[in-house]
Amino acid sequence: MTDTLNHILSYPALPVYYHDDIQTCTEVVNACYQGGIRVFEFVNRGEKAPENFSRLLEYQTEHWPELLLGIGTIKTAGMAKVYIELGARFIVSPVVKAEIAELTLQQGLLWVPGCMTPTEISHAEDLGAPLVKLFPGDTLGTGFLKAIKPLFPAMRFMPTGGVNPTADSIAGWFGAGVSAVGLGSKLFAKPEGAIGYDWLVQRSREMMDWVGRYR
Repeated sequence: MTDTLNHILSYPALPVYYHDDIQTCTEVVNACYQGGIRVFEFVNRGEKAPENFSRLLEYQTEHWPELLLGIGTIKTAGMAKVYIELGARFIVSPVVKAEIAELTLQQGLLWVPGCMTPTEISHAEDLGAPLVKLFPGDTLGTGFLKAIKPLFPAMRFMPTGGVNPTADSIAGWFGAGVSAVGLGSKLFAKPEGAIGYDWLVQRSREMMDWVGRYR
């Protein structure tokens, strides 16, 4: 768990993504990797999620040796168990649940629960989570983080939702004290007329440059 957390802190920008088509998934993850991304959160939001996640892990072994591939949108321990057995390196949840915390701790895996209130953050901390997802980030905002961060000096925070792949957004969140950021649809918004995924390579590279500058 410590190695995984340290890897995230070293490469603190996590794309959050799902697609039914495995070829599309592979090309998207590959473009992110080529752009310097080294942690990727695939999400459990479709019927092909387990199959596609498994195939991405197989591809990762040979082609993305430095990538940590984890799974998000995990709401039950049973769901977590499925992906742990497939080989997930970390588990991200939209909720705080003791049953998921217990399972991941037993397996020595990093669990990142989603929190929206100080009570939820405190509960996650009591359950052993060293990093929490602030969600939805666009609703909470940097002001919320600045206000609650002194209450939890040992906790690390990662907003998801409301983080844009721009210098201003990255600078604002890291300036507020986050340890990492999660990026979804805005990262993957294809420019009009673009062909292939060179644009995603470039966008990922720019984002990692901003992260390195502002964290």
